[in-house]
Amino acid sequence: MESHRVKILETKWLTHDVRQFRLEKPSGYAFVPGQATEVAIAEKEWENEKRPFTFTSLNSWPFLEFTIKIYNDHDGVTNRLGKLEKGDALIIHDVWGAISYRGPGVFIAGGAGITPFIAILRQLGAEKSRDKNLLLFSNKTAKDIILQEEFVPSESLEVRQVLTREKLAGSHHGRIDAAYLQTVLPRDAKNYYVCGPEQFTGDVLGILEKRGIKSEALVFEK
Repeated sequence: MESHRVKILETKWLTHDVRQFRLEKPSGYAFVPGQATEVAIAEKEWENEKRPFTFTSLNSWPFLEFTIKIYNDHDGVTNRLGKLEKGDALIIHDVWGAISYRGPGVFIAGGAGITPFIAILRQLGAEKSRDKNLLLFSNKTAKDIILQEEFVPSESLEVRQVLTREKLAGSHHGRIDAAYLQTVLPRDAKNYYVCGPEQFTGDVLGILEKRGIKSEALVFEK
């Protein structure tokens, strides 16, 4: 397996528990928006603890970027990542992933499951794409929304924020369930991109399948 040791160029907190890392980009290293790699911390006690993270940078950028939810409730990889700073090193591996843009449709994200869609939507913006897409983004509260300033409605992107634990004007209070999807899904969508916690993804895919959406229209990490 190919691996690269890369230094952290910059890191900052985006929310109370989500941290952005910008890293050196190895020469010739390439990926498609939506793809991921396995990352390890370049420290003896952590270098074999690889975890999958999605690129939120674009392939054209001169650095790599990851947007990672930090879990401080136990002494795990993300807890340690939350303590790293500029100049510390990570180890990245081969690129992989089943999520990539296949054309306009509906993006359905739960929490940190937005990460593969960040790069995809950024790429569409960079290309000034006229494709019309709908983003449904579920979080517990408004303070949990990652990069909210980037997900603003436009001629090509309709955005609907869903909050499960907070009532806020302009957002739907509740879950992305069958009843909610019945009211918001367009009838003519050709692609459905789904990413989030395992239970979230399974529930949403089950609802879409019951609605008669064919498997070839579903884009998710298998």
